[in-house]
Amino acid sequence: MELSPDWKSLFPISSVFKPPLLLTDSDSDSKPILGPLFFNPKPKTLSILFTSPSLPNPPPPFLQTQTHNLLSFLRLPLSNSLLLFFPTGPNSDRLGFLLLSIKASRFHTWGAKDDDVLHESTGFEYRILRIAVNPNPNPNPFPGNNHNHNHNHSTVVGYLLASTLCSVHWFVVQQIHNSARFPRVSCLGSKVFKTSSVAYACWSPHIPEESVVLLQSGALFLFDLESCFRTTRTSNSNARFRGTKLLVSWDADADSGNCKWLSCEFSWHPRILIVARSDAVFLVDLRFDGCAVSCLAKVEMLRMYTLVQNERFLTFTMAGSDGFCFALASDSLLVLCDVRKPMMPLLQWAHGLDNPCHINVFRLSELRSNSRDDKYRWASKSGFCIILGSFRNCEFNLFCYGPTIPTPRGSIVSEVSKVLKTHYAWELPSDLLLSGRECRCGSCLVREEILKDDLPEWIDWQHKKELTLGFVILNKDLSAMLSESNEFGGFTLIRLMSSGKLESQSYCASWKLKELHTERFHFKDNSLYIMDDEEYKFPRRFKYVKLDKLSAYLNGSLTEVLVSKLKKPCKGPREKESFSSDSHEILCEKLKACGFGRLRSPPAVSVVFNDISSPASIHEVALRRLWAGLPMELLQLAYSNYSEFLEVLLDQKKVSLEFLVVPDLPQLPPFFLRRPSCRSNKWSHKVQRDDALVGPVLPLPILLTLHEYRNGHSESEEQAGVFSLEREISLQCDEIKQVASEMALSDSSCELHGDQAVSLADEREDMWGSSQKPKPFCLYHPSAFKCSTMDHVQDNVFKDEKFDNLIFKVPEKKHVPNGLVETVGPELFDDLCPADLRFDTSTKNFGPNELKIYKVLKKKWSKWQDGFNLYQQFCTESKFQKQSA
Repeated sequence: MELSPDWKSLFPISSVFKPPLLLTDSDSDSKPILGPLFFNPKPKTLSILFTSPSLPNPPPPFLQTQTHNLLSFLRLPLSNSLLLFFPTGPNSDRLGFLLLSIKASRFHTWGAKDDDVLHESTGFEYRILRIAVNPNPNPNPFPGNNHNHNHNHSTVVGYLLASTLCSVHWFVVQQIHNSARFPRVSCLGSKVFKTSSVAYACWSPHIPEESVVLLQSGALFLFDLESCFRTTRTSNSNARFRGTKLLVSWDADADSGNCKWLSCEFSWHPRILIVARSDAVFLVDLRFDGCAVSCLAKVEMLRMYTLVQNERFLTFTMAGSDGFCFALASDSLLVLCDVRKPMMPLLQWAHGLDNPCHINVFRLSELRSNSRDDKYRWASKSGFCIILGSFRNCEFNLFCYGPTIPTPRGSIVSEVSKVLKTHYAWELPSDLLLSGRECRCGSCLVREEILKDDLPEWIDWQHKKELTLGFVILNKDLSAMLSESNEFGGFTLIRLMSSGKLESQSYCASWKLKELHTERFHFKDNSLYIMDDEEYKFPRRFKYVKLDKLSAYLNGSLTEVLVSKLKKPCKGPREKESFSSDSHEILCEKLKACGFGRLRSPPAVSVVFNDISSPASIHEVALRRLWAGLPMELLQLAYSNYSEFLEVLLDQKKVSLEFLVVPDLPQLPPFFLRRPSCRSNKWSHKVQRDDALVGPVLPLPILLTLHEYRNGHSESEEQAGVFSLEREISLQCDEIKQVASEMALSDSSCELHGDQAVSLADEREDMWGSSQKPKPFCLYHPSAFKCSTMDHVQDNVFKDEKFDNLIFKVPEKKHVPNGLVETVGPELFDDLCPADLRFDTSTKNFGPNELKIYKVLKKKWSKWQDGFNLYQQFCTESKFQKQSA
C-alpha cells in the first residue's frame, strides 16, 4: 500500500525497518546518483594556525555546559582574507580576532603578537557564550566618517554580536581603504538585562542592522543599529542600547514554568520570527497591528517513536535560505519542519546522540566543493546536510536530505514531484570526526571506554580530553584556494581546541569512514593548563589527591563505600602488632579526668556540658558527645603516635603527615583547645620524632560509620542506607537543645524547639540540685546572627539554631568577706569574663604587686564594659550579673 507523504514522515530514519523516506544509492536502478556522503579528515592537511594561552579555555565544571559554537568568521569582500572571532581573556570576556590570508595555498596569520591576539573589550567581565556574525551584503561608508577626508575612509563590511548570560554587545567591522591597516573592530554598544538571563540573540538576514534578543522569561527585544550610528557621529564611547520590546502574548494554557526558551530566528519576512521553547515552536507575526502567535510544533507530536518519557526540544535552527524550513532536535529525534505545514514534520531521524546542543545546516555543494568529477553534480546542488552534536563530548553526526531521485521529464512521477515536494533522507546518518583525532572503529571505542573507567569517579573525563570548542566551515571558493581538487570534493574546517590551539584541516568525501587508529589517543591534562595573559615561567607539576571517601560523604554514600572496602582483602602493609598500650592509657586518663569511667557508653548531656569553657555552638557540643561515646578501640584509630602511622608517598618520598598533639588540659575529644604544631612534614635534627599522642587522624563520620558496622547495623550493602550520619547528628543536636534550654540562663531572644528532643529533667535534678540554685550556663544568640524584620519577611537569611546559638559555662562566684582575698591565682580573671577560663599552666600565686596591677586592669576593664552597649545588652538578655570594680 502506497502511503501519503504525511504518513511517510511519521516513520523516523534509523528507528524503523526500511523507512519509506530513506533513499540510498542501492535503490537506484542504474548508476549511483547521490554520491559519497561520508567525510574523512586528511591527516597530512592538519595545520596549526595559532596557539596561545590567550585563546578561550573550557568553562569550569561548576558552570553550565557549553551549548554554543565559540568560533565565527567573516569573509572580507574582494579579498582572500577572513576574520576569525572568538572569546579571549582570563574569563573569556573579551572579543578576540585574527586575520587569516590565503597565499600559495597556505594560511598566513595576522594580528597576533607575543602569543596574544587583538581583542576588543565589551566593558564588562561577563563570560562570552556565543558570537554571531552578519556580513553586510552591500558595504557602505561608515556613518561616522568625515567625508572631507575620503582618501582614508572606511566601509562597514559586517556586524557581529557577542552574548553573555545577562548581556548582549554589538560590534561593527570596518575595512580601511587606501591603507594597509588592520580591519577595525569597534564596540557600538551594550545592553544588560537585569530581570532575566539571555537565551539567544540573532541577526536579521533581511535588514543587516537589525537583531533580536530572546530572554529566558520569553520576552523579545528588537534592536536597530541605526540609532547607534547617530550616536557615533557625536561620541566615540559605547552606547547603552535601548531595544523595542515586542508585545508578544504566549499561550496561557501551556505550563511554561518548567520550560526553557531555546532560540529565535527570522523567517521569510523581516517581521516574522520563529521562536523555539523546550516544549513547542511558535511563529510570531509582527507585520500588522498587534502580534499574532501560532504554534508550529509541539513535543507531543514526537511521543509516538520516542523512548524518553520527558521528551523535550534541545536546539533549533533555520534550514535553507528560503526562510520556510527549520530543523529541530529533541532528546532522541531530529525533525525537519516547514512553517507552511504546522504540527506535521517533513522528515525525522533517530539521532542517537547524548544531549545534542549544536545544530547547523549546510548545502551539500559547500561540503563537496572543488570536485573533479561532475557525476554527482545534481545531488550536490540539491542536497542539504545537518550537522548535529555536542561540544561536551565532541560527538557530531551528519544527516543528509534532499528531493527524490530525478525521473525522466514528462513522466507522471516527475509531474507529481513538482507539486508535492517531498523531502527524503539520503543514506543513514554518519559520524563527523570534528576534531580529526578520533577513530570510530570498535577497537578504539572499547579502548576509550576502558580509559574512562580507569579514571577516578570524581574526575570528569571530558575535562581530561582535548575537545573542540568551536569550528567553522569555509566557503567553497576559499576551500578551493587551500587544497587541490579531488575526485569527489571536500571542504576545509577551522577548529578551536580546548588546549588553546587554532587548527585547519581538509576533509574529503568518501564512500566510507576510514579507521585512523591514532597512537596519540589518550587523556591529557588540558583542563589543568594555566590560562593567563602572562607567560608561565615555572615547571608545571600536577598532584592528584584521592578523595573518594570525601566524595562519598558529600553524596550520602559513605556507608556503602566503607562497607564495600571492608569486605575486600587489604592489599597494603599490615601491622603485625596491635596498638600500643601507652596510647590506650593516655586516652583513658583524659576521659577519666572529664568524669568518664571504664564502661564505654554515650555520656549524659550534663556531663558533656562540664567540658564547655569557651563559647560553643549546639552542633559542636553534639559532636563532642559523639566523640566521647565512641569505644576505646575506635578512639585508638583516631589518636595515636607517629611511630604507628603508615607513611604516605609524596613526590616519590615517604613522609608522615602532620597532626596536632593532644593537650594535657583535661577536655573531651576532639580536644579543641591545644597548641599549634612546631614542625613541618619533614623531620630535622632540630625537631626529632617524638611519641606524643596526636590526632584525630580519621574524621568523625568515618568513625561513626565503622562503629555502626562493628555493631552489626550495616552488615550488608543493601542495609547500609539504614544508618544516616545526618540523622544521627540531628538527633544529638535536638537533645542538646532541649537540655540547654532547661539548664541554661535563657536568652530572651532564643527559642529552641525540637520535634525529636528528649527531656532529661531527672538527670538534670541529680546533677544540679533544686531549681532555686543558680544555673552556671549561659545560652546566648549573638547580635550578628540576628535578622531584621525585613529579612524575616523576605526569607533571605539562612537560619540554623544548631550554629546560631552559643553555650558557655559561667564561672561560679565565691563570696569573699571584705578585706579577705582567698583567690590569689589566675582564677581572679573569672571576675573579668562571663565565660569560664582555663589556663594550661602550672599553679602560680599572685603577690602584692600582681594584685595591685590586677585591680588597675579590672577598673579599666569595668569602665570599658559600661561604655560598650552590646555587652550591656548581653548582660540584660542573659541575666548575667557583671562584677563591679
